[in-house]
Amino acid sequence: MISPVLALLVSFLCHCVIEGRNCPKPQELPFSTVVPLKWSYEPGEQILYSCKPGYVSRGGMRRFTCPLTGMWPINTLKCQPRICPFAGVLENGVVRYTTFEYPNTVNFTCNKGFHLNGTASVKCTEEGRWSHSLPICSPITCPPPSIPNFATLKLHGTSAKNISFYQDTAGFDCLPHYAMFGNDTITCTENGNWTELPECREVKCPFPTRPDNGFVNYPANTALYYKDKATYGCHETYALDGPEEVECGKFGTWSASPTCKASCKIPVKKATVLYKGEKVNIQDKLKNGILHGEIISFFCKNKEKKCSYTEDAQCLDGNLEIPSCFKEHSSWAFWKTDASDREPC
Repeated sequence: MISPVLALLVSFLCHCVIEGRNCPKPQELPFSTVVPLKWSYEPGEQILYSCKPGYVSRGGMRRFTCPLTGMWPINTLKCQPRICPFAGVLENGVVRYTTFEYPNTVNFTCNKGFHLNGTASVKCTEEGRWSHSLPICSPITCPPPSIPNFATLKLHGTSAKNISFYQDTAGFDCLPHYAMFGNDTITCTENGNWTELPECREVKCPFPTRPDNGFVNYPANTALYYKDKATYGCHETYALDGPEEVECGKFGTWSASPTCKASCKIPVKKATVLYKGEKVNIQDKLKNGILHGEIISFFCKNKEKKCSYTEDAQCLDGNLEIPSCFKEHSSWAFWKTDASDREPC
């Protein structure tokens, strides 16, 4: 028969063993929660693992009971993020993302010439759906181009169905007597509007002045306008310095103001010169001189080397300066060789 003291001791020891087998705080698993969560559990108590919002179980146990051993069973629960539908293609645009899993975000941008119709980013939600509808890239279009006052539309490069898309162009011509200020071609921009319109302004030029020793012809109108033309000419023995035809410019001035310049008499009785690439005798070919702006080349002697070289002389409004190196050959010194007959240096 067991003594009362021994029985009390055995009962105390058994109680201590049972009390010492409580289970500790359960293992933390990624993306999951435990209910109830405590630091200690008595044998027989149950816990329940659940995946956090946005995550789903991919196998493994969820409910556990604290055993008498005080050791939780091995937990194989795996919580993985929900996956949203594929969103990796955006026609005429670019999709930037890492994965389509919760809680990642996908960003969208459109290529040049297209604008984003919808949100620029979407997020994969807890339910495995995108936070917004996926956007599309729509072509940038411009309204029909305005036509400047006193202008006509000469060119309208539309893509299709008379709709203007990004980088389409429209060109203009001004009506007669009007000059264009600005670019005659406008372009549909990436902002959906046209570049700046040009302006057509009426332009008048003063009647051209008759040059001295010459004449000018122009339309017999009460006024002369942009792009009207006038022609100039000179009297005999005078040469035109400037273009024969001038035009009324967009700033109300003529493109040039030609004048008539006097021809030049050659103050030499007899000489051989170069004129327009040929050797000619002044006394035969150039008795009347040369016109303003023309050049003749005189032959000069190099006495040391016994050869010849040329120096140019140009007629400038009646003035012709003979090169200092030139010496007119005297017909009396028939035994001397003219510079034009010597070998070139």
